[in-house]
Amino acid sequence: MTSTAPAETAGGSPRPEAQRRTLRVLVASQILSGAGLAAGITVGALLAQDMLGSADLAGLPSALFTAGSALAAVAVGQMSQARGRRAGLAAGYLTGAVGSAGVIAAAVADSPVLLFIALFVYGAGTATNLQARYAGADLADPAHRARAVSTVLVATTLGGVAGPNLAAPTGTFAESIGVPALAGPFLLAGVAYALAAVVLVIWLRPDPLLLARGLDVQEQARRKAAADAAHTAGTAVDVTPAPDRKRGPGLIPGALTMILTQLVMVAVMTMTPVHMHDHGHGTAASGLVIAIHVGAMYLPSPLTGRLVDRHGRTAVAAASGLTLLAAGILAAVAPVDSVGLLALALALLGLGWNFGLVSGTAMITDAVPLARRAKTQGMVDVSIAVAGATGGLASGIVVAAAGYPLLALTGGILSLAVLPAIAATAGKR
Repeated sequence: MTSTAPAETAGGSPRPEAQRRTLRVLVASQILSGAGLAAGITVGALLAQDMLGSADLAGLPSALFTAGSALAAVAVGQMSQARGRRAGLAAGYLTGAVGSAGVIAAAVADSPVLLFIALFVYGAGTATNLQARYAGADLADPAHRARAVSTVLVATTLGGVAGPNLAAPTGTFAESIGVPALAGPFLLAGVAYALAAVVLVIWLRPDPLLLARGLDVQEQARRKAAADAAHTAGTAVDVTPAPDRKRGPGLIPGALTMILTQLVMVAVMTMTPVHMHDHGHGTAASGLVIAIHVGAMYLPSPLTGRLVDRHGRTAVAAASGLTLLAAGILAAVAPVDSVGLLALALALLGLGWNFGLVSGTAMITDAVPLARRAKTQGMVDVSIAVAGATGGLASGIVVAAAGYPLLALTGGILSLAVLPAIAATAGKR
């Protein structure tokens, strides 16, 4: 694999066709990986609660696989920087598949220690699923970056919605082969992550990041040649790279938006299945609510991408804070026997997260040059993962001490921190 791009053809730049191919391959892999990441969301907390016999540490699985995703984000980002998106993403998904197998082994052996180690490794799949969105933007026109990101994100919907709804059937299948029912979704996760890696290894060619770098080098050389010629002729030419002419809000507001939305979303989402289980709802009901939540996280992405490209990154980022506030209030006041209201609250929670992720990703991609883009994106996702781990770990403690309604309300209020953060950082530019 090399970092040079193919020469431009007689028909023009290879960028548009390569971008279309990249998006097709990423969509296929995201459909598979969506099913993989949904397993931990749906039954991770319940599996830990069942093994430990207490809800006090039920948020620990979410914290562990989110912490694992932080380490994986660094590794995937570094590998992508050095060898391209194909190598980085495929390695991340394979690691997630190994973690899924470890969770199954832990459940069979009834070993909480092995479970927690395996969940940490499993988190690599979550990190990789999110890192894929950056690959969708590598070759995209700057004016359509948010839409490219949203195309990759929406592909996760099919697997992400199907995964939680398969919790009960996979649990039944798991029991038939001697595996505890709650580990059943991780059977699906292991297969899904492995297949996603295979899709990328075989078909993600040319590598979008390496091609984008090569084309960028060609463009800079062309502009320099034009500038030299103009200087010789005594005229002026604008040699500023096109993507830098219109800078967006920047790196800091983009990172802050995604960090805050991740923290709030993970905290509330993690304890919702436990809250429902404690009030008599079965796995099928909690699976349905999480499926609706995951659908709301990804399904609105095409609309969100258009809103971001048309109305600006900061406007949609602000909308994410308000939407998360509404989700927190509704989850706090919803009657414990109302699956419908909890589902609506989790749908709003997913939508608010989607607004924050798409707008924040566009800000990051706008602000960071290709030469160090993958590495920087990986480091930003580390911060996002740490925020998620914090939310997941704290959620169990808060619920044990004060109850689920207080957790939901606190999360909603905390999400409003997006507004002054965006206003302050954007106002300095």
